[in-house]
Amino acid sequence: MTLQARIKAFTDLGWYLNSPENQDEIEQWADQASHQNNWFTIENTKKSLRSIVDYYLNSDLLIYWTGLYEIPDSPEKVKNIGVIMAGNIPAVGFHDMMTVVLSGHTCVAKISSQDSFLMLKLIEKLLKINPNLKIQVADKLNEVDALIATGSDNSAKYFEYYFKAKPHIIRKNRTSIAILSGKETEEDFFNVGLDMTDYFGLGCRNVSKIFLPENYDFTKFYDSIESLGDIFYHNKYKNNYDYNKSIFLVNMMPHYDNGFLIVAPSEALVSPISVIFYEEYKNKADLINKIEENKDKIQCIVSKNSWFTGSLNFGDAQKPKLWDYADGIDTMTFLLNL
Repeated sequence: MTLQARIKAFTDLGWYLNSPENQDEIEQWADQASHQNNWFTIENTKKSLRSIVDYYLNSDLLIYWTGLYEIPDSPEKVKNIGVIMAGNIPAVGFHDMMTVVLSGHTCVAKISSQDSFLMLKLIEKLLKINPNLKIQVADKLNEVDALIATGSDNSAKYFEYYFKAKPHIIRKNRTSIAILSGKETEEDFFNVGLDMTDYFGLGCRNVSKIFLPENYDFTKFYDSIESLGDIFYHNKYKNNYDYNKSIFLVNMMPHYDNGFLIVAPSEALVSPISVIFYEEYKNKADLINKIEENKDKIQCIVSKNSWFTGSLNFGDAQKPKLWDYADGIDTMTFLLNL
């Protein structure tokens, strides 16, 4: 099958997901996904699918992205690539699956039990569009030639041991940060609030830590994100908020609180659900040092108008481009070099 045919299958999927006449079916998918995983609300599942359509399944973007590489219509030797998918946000494993298929290899997907319904529906629809696409679903990955795995630091140790003899990309826990300068507007605060609360903050691209100037006033920040407070009405999120608030109060730990999001000082990067950590910096050199010390744990950085080198604009943390590879490892190059 030609690369052009593989690209067309994915653009056809984008058309299908975006077509008004199919929205009743998409609504049913979102409803079923929400029953399988309570974190996958109907709204968040549909948001994830919209992002896949807008940022992954756009024909022009797919042609541009694949044009950055020399991708053959068929590799000299088609290999079975195991893909162990995460299940923290809806369809989070889609990009890895798509990259493997477009490279010309076979994707052998081990789908997370937390996201099996939605991923299986997407794969089923792709194979209906083009039955010749090389996608398999498996419970075990004993016979794969290479591995792409996403999981926790603990699971990564297991993957590294079990697949040590095979080429692999193994991703560990990462999180994202925001940099505030003191010049932010209400719109900026709202957008960085989205970076924190989209998908309840469960993604590695969600902001869990803020770096800010000394003596920062959080009043404008809280005022600007007040409209995001509906997140509190989700039972699981509310339970996490209530638990974390009690911990801060009982232990008399310093923190700010607006009734749905706690902001607390900490040098740690990863915060609990409903909590955002912050750390002050003295100057840009101090900020760069702090980030450099944690670079292996940071997925992405957001700042106002992307002023900090290598950062995204506020509100864009959960809008990755096709070439924004997780952990900064070029998955397509890895596959083409096998």
